[in-house]
Amino acid sequence: MSHVTLAPGLAGDVLISPPLSQHLTFPLLSVTLLVSFGSSMLYGYNLAVVNSPAVHIKAFYNTTWSQRYGYGLDPGPLTLLYSLTVSIFALGGLVGSLLVGVLVERYGRNGALSRSALLVLLASGFMGFSQELRSPEMVIIGRSITGLHSGICLSVVPLYLGEIAPKNLRGFLGLMPSIFICLGVFFAQVLGLPELLGKDRLWPLFLSVVAVPASLQLLLLRCFPESPRYLLIERNDVCGATKALCRFLGTPDVQGVIEEMKEEQRLLSSVEMISVWQLLRDRSVRWQTLSVVVVNAGMQLSGIDAIWFYTNTIFQNAGIPVSQIPYTTVGTGAIEVVAGLIGVIGQDLSTPGVPVPCTLDLFPPSTAGIPFLMTAELFTQSHRPAAYIMGGSLNWLCNFTIGFIFPFLQMSAGAFCYLVFCSICLLVALYVYLVIPETRNKTFMEISHIFATHRSFLSIPAHLIGMVKLDDYGALESSALEG
Repeated sequence: MSHVTLAPGLAGDVLISPPLSQHLTFPLLSVTLLVSFGSSMLYGYNLAVVNSPAVHIKAFYNTTWSQRYGYGLDPGPLTLLYSLTVSIFALGGLVGSLLVGVLVERYGRNGALSRSALLVLLASGFMGFSQELRSPEMVIIGRSITGLHSGICLSVVPLYLGEIAPKNLRGFLGLMPSIFICLGVFFAQVLGLPELLGKDRLWPLFLSVVAVPASLQLLLLRCFPESPRYLLIERNDVCGATKALCRFLGTPDVQGVIEEMKEEQRLLSSVEMISVWQLLRDRSVRWQTLSVVVVNAGMQLSGIDAIWFYTNTIFQNAGIPVSQIPYTTVGTGAIEVVAGLIGVIGQDLSTPGVPVPCTLDLFPPSTAGIPFLMTAELFTQSHRPAAYIMGGSLNWLCNFTIGFIFPFLQMSAGAFCYLVFCSICLLVALYVYLVIPETRNKTFMEISHIFATHRSFLSIPAHLIGMVKLDDYGALESSALEG
């Protein structure tokens, strides 16, 4: 097994992280790709899937309404009904985010992801048969269930990956879901072309394609172990945690990592899992809590999801010919994928002292997973579930608000509505740069200690924080925790 090497420094030994390839094992990479493909990608797909068939869905609603009641819908009520179809996805996501704490505690991280895949199969059935059964309600119900799935997975996937990855890989693997979110948007745009599934009779199939990656995850995820941190810290299953670590790290020499987890377990033994209300009242984590609030709200209030919900309408108002809009939309999706790849490269090559979230904030579409990855890094085990519930709830509330009001905002303010989004992006970027520290190659306990010293706007070198080498995870010395 490769170890972290030590180099002499002025204030003690400095930790030098090993090369990336030494720890990126096949099981670790495989499970990251699987949950990113089977869960995170579906979030991006469902963001953009309602854009290209908007005309066909509205026509279906109008025809069904006319058959039921003998008259068609006026443009105002029809826009309202379609806006509900779009934004109900976010309400489902809100409910899902509220269930995360219960699900991950009862079923574990792996178990919660496996069970949530069943929701996608149910939603696909509702949306796939809605046209045959002439039921707009089935489309809305299906959209809400896909939102429920995304609300669960957007929190559980980064939580799972953050807990199974060594600290030097946590950022790299944590950004993989963001890439797949971009790919999900891109695939929805490509499949929505008139030559593929963007036809009047095929839109129910277009909405229900999500069943394919969900089924693959349901079948294969059981081949991978549960989070070692969950098994040891929350279930006190040392044997299970050891086996899981051996599988993920590709080596039987994991005693150092086990000791680090036991140390965290001892530190948290007198602290119970706190509730959201307790988290909000806990002054010791007030900066972490505020950071989660700002980044989650800022991501949605940047307006990016409104753009994916209503891309065709935006381009049409911009004067692009209707026949060219689907291909222009695909071009924006391709740019988003490139931006996501740049985000991963930027994370790997980020300059010490510059917060990674700040460098990535230049590409909002490609960083949808960053707030959830950041939540895993800013809190210890006792606070993490409550932080995910709070951040996820705020994220989805803002998502619903933007998705529902954007058509009316655009009708009233025109192109000036984007100035509001621009101002929010600038304010969030400023906050991230000034307040949130660099988290690269730091353990969870180190990050908590940085915030505790009230120097969260600085990047404190590792050699200034008392550390002992425990394989590739690291841990604080007790003296460092005493402040």
